[in-house]
Amino acid sequence: MSQPHATADDLRGTTPRYDGVPGGALDRVPTQPSGGDPDLDGVLRAMVARGASDLHLTVGASPTIRVDGALRPLDVHEAVGPDSVRRMLYGILTPAQRATFEENLELDLAYAISGVGRFRVNLYQQRRSVGGVFRLIPHEIKALDQLGMPPVVGTFAGLPRGLVLVTGPTGSGKSTTLASLIDLANRTRDDHIVTVEDPIEYLHRHKRSLINQREVGTDTHSFASALRHVLRQDPDIILVGEMRDLETISVALTAAETGHLVFATLHTQDAAQTVDRIIDVFPAEQHGQVRTQLAGAIQGVVSQTLCRTASGRGRAVATEVMVATPAIRNLIREGKTHQLMSAMQAGAQHGMHTLDQDLARLTAAGSITWEEGLERCHDREDFSRLTGRSGSGRQLRWSSVDIPGDAFGSAGLDLGPVVG
Repeated sequence: MSQPHATADDLRGTTPRYDGVPGGALDRVPTQPSGGDPDLDGVLRAMVARGASDLHLTVGASPTIRVDGALRPLDVHEAVGPDSVRRMLYGILTPAQRATFEENLELDLAYAISGVGRFRVNLYQQRRSVGGVFRLIPHEIKALDQLGMPPVVGTFAGLPRGLVLVTGPTGSGKSTTLASLIDLANRTRDDHIVTVEDPIEYLHRHKRSLINQREVGTDTHSFASALRHVLRQDPDIILVGEMRDLETISVALTAAETGHLVFATLHTQDAAQTVDRIIDVFPAEQHGQVRTQLAGAIQGVVSQTLCRTASGRGRAVATEVMVATPAIRNLIREGKTHQLMSAMQAGAQHGMHTLDQDLARLTAAGSITWEEGLERCHDREDFSRLTGRSGSGRQLRWSSVDIPGDAFGSAGLDLGPVVG
């Protein structure tokens, strides 16, 4: 199906409108396009019309979009110069945001156009000029099964306490998965949920739970500062947009230990790397203590990556899930993270699976090609074996496992791929 065509006229003369954007959006006075500058809101409308996930604005190139994982020029405007890019991007900033950007040379914010969508924005400097990337945030918060998450992930939203981590590379959908988990808790629990984000992406409304969202730089000075104070705000569930430093990780662990359910993200590729990253943040003399603390607090790790589909339309999510069973906790406590992979491979009855197992399942289902799975896998030999390319001929299926069905209203759910 062809994408809607946008002309150069579509990119000019629109009046920017703002809604739902934290950080003083109503105080912004949009800068009108000058001369031959493309209108930013028009460019973003064209991006959405083409089904793109991201827009890149950089000097010397025409606006460039990412569709189904591939970059392509928008083909609605010639290459833009440094002054044009600066005017376009500075037009969405408050004076305070502009000052912050000029001091730090980096800035994260959210931007919205009524009737079009919300965008997560990163501004940066490159070769003494300004650049920006806009990522579309869907209006709708989808259910976990619609995202392609295995059912065991939903049970994390029903836990009374502990630490749940969603990990993966940039652009892998971590924020979307977390938003779905928070929405599930919001719909099914009578709790107080506090999120700390940079920036706020998905907007949550009060449902069964009371939910408050705080943005770093607008509502609080830092993740660590917000977490120190959030413990005095009677929270039941805490979302930490990203655990970036020792203090944030330390406070998050303490919160999880003291009766709160904490969700957070890390830019790690798998469960073992996630555990090691948390421990390695601390001084060497504290590693033993932190391993014990993490072993007691951790409830699960969901690692995810997005794959090109076999059809070429859209992308499929591949996951790795670790559930904190007594055996998993012992491995973490004893520093045997290199054995976590084997434990997950054998832990299908608890809903666990490795990334390579899930890639093999997607390959067997025809969702992705074998070559795509091979490119994304952690262990090529293991992936080849799982897909029958090494002579094993074994196939994958979802195992039927009895898991508490509080979050989904059912039990006996199909969980993770296992070899059979």
